[in-house]
Amino acid sequence: MSNTPAQFTKVTKSYGAVEALRCLDLTIHPGETVALLGANGAGKTTTVRTLLGLVRPDSGEVRLFGRDPRDASARTRMGAVLQIARVPETLRVREHIHLFSSYYPDPMPIADVIEAAGLTGLEQRKYGDLSGGQQKRVLFALALCGDPDLLVLDEPTTGLDVEARRALWKQIRAFVARGKSVLLTTHYLAEAEALAHRVVVLDKGAVVAEGTPSEIKGEAATLEDAFVELVAV
Repeated sequence: MSNTPAQFTKVTKSYGAVEALRCLDLTIHPGETVALLGANGAGKTTTVRTLLGLVRPDSGEVRLFGRDPRDASARTRMGAVLQIARVPETLRVREHIHLFSSYYPDPMPIADVIEAAGLTGLEQRKYGDLSGGQQKRVLFALALCGDPDLLVLDEPTTGLDVEARRALWKQIRAFVARGKSVLLTTHYLAEAEALAHRVVVLDKGAVVAEGTPSEIKGEAATLEDAFVELVAV
């Protein structure tokens, strides 16, 4: 099995007359965070869904650790936090983590998951009694249960206040510091600048820019200014 977490080669995907992805080439390397940026409809969600094995490309190839994303041995090396995620509100934090850990052949120790997600002291709290930021941390913990080498984070801090967002940033940085990789989609340009080693900008399903945050920003005052110029109609 390859050590390259994810690779898209000339991937095209259409929904009727709408071309969601156009010859997408993208590689995620070990130990890096890649931020995928784009306006609504740019192709971010389709990119994530193809990597998760939820949709098949019309042409091109997607590889997860060198294998088809639907391959069970590859999928167990990936965790995901999606925009819309629902878990039973009456289960306690530790119960959720214990349940998800049971899905994996070699899970991360529960104590390590709790510490990595910043949930120490909240183990016996019911999910429904947690704040929004704490619930996001639980979803992050569930993504860690299988001790993945790749995390897919789809708008992970939407709706969080500044303190909760920065707490999750700290946990993401700690994950990558262990040599792991992250594919991050976000509408918060400051988040991409703070976390990403590399930024990929999509527009109408195609990559229009790729580089470090400073390379993407170029002469623009902010990353947001550069992004607006790149995707301007």
